Amino acid sequence: MRRLAGLLTRPINNLRLREKLFLMFLLGAIIPLLFFVTYSYDTIKGELSDQMYSNTVSSVAQINSNLENKLDTYTKLSATLYLDNNLRAYLTNNYAEEPTLFVDAYKYINNTFVNMLTTNPDIHSMSVYVSNDTLPADDLFVKRMDDKFKQSLPYRALKNTYGNVRFVTTPPVPDQPPMFTLARMLNISNLNNTYGVLTINILESDIFRLMEKESQDKTVLIVNEKGIIMSAKDKTMLSRPLAAYLPDSLPDAGQGRFDSTYIGEDMLVVYNTTKFGWKSVSLVPYNSFLSKANETAKRIILIALISFGVMALLIYITARLFTKRVEYLVGMIRRIEREEFDLIDIRPLGRDEIGQLGNVLRKMTGRLSSLISDVYKKEIDKKEAEMNALQAQINPHFLYNTLASISSLAIRNSDPRMNKMVTDLAKFYRISLNKGKSQISVNEELQLTKYYVAIQQVRFADLLRVHYRIDESVLPCPIVKLTLQPFVENCINHAIWDDKCGINIIIKAYREGPDIVLKVIDDGMGMRGCDKRELPESGSALSGYGIRNVDNRIKLLFGDSYGVSVYSRLGIGTTVTIRIPGR
Repeated sequence: MRRLAGLLTRPINNLRLREKLFLMFLLGAIIPLLFFVTYSYDTIKGELSDQMYSNTVSSVAQINSNLENKLDTYTKLSATLYLDNNLRAYLTNNYAEEPTLFVDAYKYINNTFVNMLTTNPDIHSMSVYVSNDTLPADDLFVKRMDDKFKQSLPYRALKNTYGNVRFVTTPPVPDQPPMFTLARMLNISNLNNTYGVLTINILESDIFRLMEKESQDKTVLIVNEKGIIMSAKDKTMLSRPLAAYLPDSLPDAGQGRFDSTYIGEDMLVVYNTTKFGWKSVSLVPYNSFLSKANETAKRIILIALISFGVMALLIYITARLFTKRVEYLVGMIRRIEREEFDLIDIRPLGRDEIGQLGNVLRKMTGRLSSLISDVYKKEIDKKEAEMNALQAQINPHFLYNTLASISSLAIRNSDPRMNKMVTDLAKFYRISLNKGKSQISVNEELQLTKYYVAIQQVRFADLLRVHYRIDESVLPCPIVKLTLQPFVENCINHAIWDDKCGINIIIKAYREGPDIVLKVIDDGMGMRGCDKRELPESGSALSGYGIRNVDNRIKLLFGDSYGVSVYSRLGIGTTVTIRIPGR
């Protein structure tokens, strides 16, 4: 997770300060702006959708009410004929015995049907299909209930209806207006005794008039209980299933709403169900009532873009004014880094934080220039001079060749002590020179000290006794070259006070917390005035050039918290403590 965050923030970290400020300010401005535009559009869209839904529910409910009234009218017309005893008698009479009586039957039937067609112009035609073979059929009002009719949709829809009304679709007929059919089975007292089937063909236009005004800006459909479209503005949709136009089927609930698509356009679908099982369905395109929301959103976006442009310009100017002064200060700091103090003249930058920073930098520059000129450079020159004097280059080839010649002469003259002394001296200088490097490992420093002690033991023999107590973990650590040897040399030159007893020297090296401590302890004569673990005063026996130089070189290399301290008591001995970092 941390690595992913690093990868995401790395490009931002590499940007200039001006670009970062501009980017952050821009994001801080654009995010609330986008939220405001989105929230405004969603709010307006939601309110318009709810308002359109309420209006559509009301209109669909009104259409349903009008449709129920219209269908009730047709049902009552069919009930009039269903309950007409004279019609029933004429249709069931046996005309084989009195053939002339069918003339009276036709007069009654014609008068009754013509009167209904006249008073109800939306009815296209009416017919009675009879099974009475003795009654002649005129194929206008009276038709034969043959096998063809029994295969038709109106007859099949009347199964188990027991005299109830069924509205069924009528297949389109060329050169005739679209219509649908009311079918009703005619019974004689006994519901199972059918003497005919009444059909009333009703013009679809009569139903469409109920919803014609609502179809101006939306698509309104009348769908029967089987999902077949009974009425619509687009007459090509009649007698076809609604599923052919909507990918979503109507729910079983009596009324409701859902979202769908029609002819590739998003629609709000609102429906309501009549008591006859028919449904009034209203398809409202979202674009029709969201156009105002879209126009409002466009205006909001335009105003937001203008505001965004103004904010971006102001943010850029602010970031540029801010970073221009910061860049000026960075340029001054780089001149300070190059020690070009003569070219530095920091002008006033105002009274804000950057201006205060400029004032502080101006004062700091003056103090830093004086410090470098008066203290730092002089001190560095002094330290370098001391180190160069201590570690002056000696021509290694000349020194090694000379020592090799002396060693050869000692061997020829059978003087092994001289040979060992010269060999140890050569090894001593090989380590001490170290190709001009100022640092060596603790292990090499101990070896150098041992070679020096070996040379001195040729002179002092058993009077010089050196003991080593070394923690091996400190051996690889770096140390300033010639750190121990000057203190061992002081022990030999200044601490021996009894030529018979000699001196014992203990060299310790161990870790103490994060540091390394080296100690040179002797049981020599000691000295006065050095019991506070500090270097001897100038002019004392131990205040030689080499000892002070060791302390100065350690402080110069590792810092003032490291260096040399001396503790000594007259007649007891001296302890020199050397502290270096344990790295």
